[in-house]
Amino acid sequence: MAVRAVLGVDIGTSSSKGVLVDLDGSVLRSAVREHEVQRPAPGHVEMDAAVWWQEFVSLARELAGPDVEIAAVGVSGMGPCVLVTDAAGTPLRPAVLYGVDTRASAQIVELEQRLGTAAIAERGGASLSSQAAGPKLAWIAENEPAVAAAATRLFMPASWLAFRLTGAYVLDHHSASQCWPLYDRAAGTWYEPWWAEICPWLEAPELRWAGDRAGTVGTDAAAETGLPVGIPVITGTIDAWSEAVSVDGVHPGDLFLMYGTTMFLIDTVPEPVTSPTLWGTAGVEPGTHSLAGGMATSGAVTGWLRDLFGRPDYATLVAEAADSPPGASGLLMLPYFAGERTPVQDPDARGAILGLTIEHTRGDLYRAALEATAFAVRHNIETMRRDGGDIRRIIAAGGGTQSALWPQIVSDVTGLAQVLPRVTIGASYGAAYLAARTVADASIARWNPPQTTIRPDPGRAAGYDELYGLYLGLYPATRDAAHRLAGLQRTTRERR
Repeated sequence: MAVRAVLGVDIGTSSSKGVLVDLDGSVLRSAVREHEVQRPAPGHVEMDAAVWWQEFVSLARELAGPDVEIAAVGVSGMGPCVLVTDAAGTPLRPAVLYGVDTRASAQIVELEQRLGTAAIAERGGASLSSQAAGPKLAWIAENEPAVAAAATRLFMPASWLAFRLTGAYVLDHHSASQCWPLYDRAAGTWYEPWWAEICPWLEAPELRWAGDRAGTVGTDAAAETGLPVGIPVITGTIDAWSEAVSVDGVHPGDLFLMYGTTMFLIDTVPEPVTSPTLWGTAGVEPGTHSLAGGMATSGAVTGWLRDLFGRPDYATLVAEAADSPPGASGLLMLPYFAGERTPVQDPDARGAILGLTIEHTRGDLYRAALEATAFAVRHNIETMRRDGGDIRRIIAAGGGTQSALWPQIVSDVTGLAQVLPRVTIGASYGAAYLAARTVADASIARWNPPQTTIRPDPGRAAGYDELYGLYLGLYPATRDAAHRLAGLQRTTRERR
């Protein structure tokens, strides 16, 4: 007899992940499809949306089988992204990705001058930054007028998958709340005056919550994917928030840490919070709110080092980093290798490695990268607390938690414990859970209870406190030089 199950698929920056989960929360099987982003110009980071659908279809067909009856589908994806399409949902250009794409700096300045920086933050919960979708739409209108003239719809990865499956043109409230300055956080609606100001050429998607049904799988989508006709598909949301759902980290006082290509921090707060350097957003569930931060790199830096080292396996690098002492034998890294998002909000920030000698090993360098991420986590947490965050419990998940070293370093640097749940598979699991709620009495507390707790080593606090002070001073000390180098990098690339 076939087991009833749900399918969850997440479209990430470096891969798409699918998971098949029974209605009790047990993972039956999972699969991954790796992909790459495109960088067609300095500061531009894009992806062809056709890849999202191709990989969804491939994952659905691999994970389905005669032993399971798929009852519902969950979707999530990186964001906030900007995918503009025609009325039929056909993409008119590659999707502009989230805060790692920094093309819209001029549009940010122009919109702040026109609409008012304080008014934008008051209405939307955050200042404009490279994370905001609104300036990227303004960039398209100014630089690609033919695209804007043909475009009528706005999607993100999750909402585009939902559209391809069901035909519904919807977006969840959380994703909409990162479309600064287009969403009115207090009213929970699109702010029509600013929508008309920035993108009157687009029809606004209907707003729903992440776990709401977008619709049901249509005949054509069923034929492509092998999914049953008529099963529900949720609206879905941005991957970090779906991953927070997957670990039951969306209650007031919870801080969720996502260890991935980029590190993300989501603090669920009881009331809306506005911050000059972090992101105040709507939550995943009705009536919930978030104060969030995100780095431009974390796992991306360790991947870059691995490539430089000739691609040894990660287990070897982690073992060598564990042999390096706290402080990485006197190395200090600034992890701004793709600019930085929060709390620095500087797309022209650049990475630095200070203290190098010919005696340093690749284990020292790898440990310095892990410690740099930990210092950045501490910087974000301190900023959250200063700006009204509510942090009583830290829950962690993501690929970086697969070995104990990285979360242990983060706990040692921050002085805070982290709870690791039983399942750390990520956003696809959260999407599967939200889908399961549409067809069963599912509980994420039962699905994915806490399993281990990483506690800080008090003997390392003083040493890391000293290094953290040096870390905080490194960015302002190198900022002017980094900005000049960023300009030279753009000039060099444009000449190629």
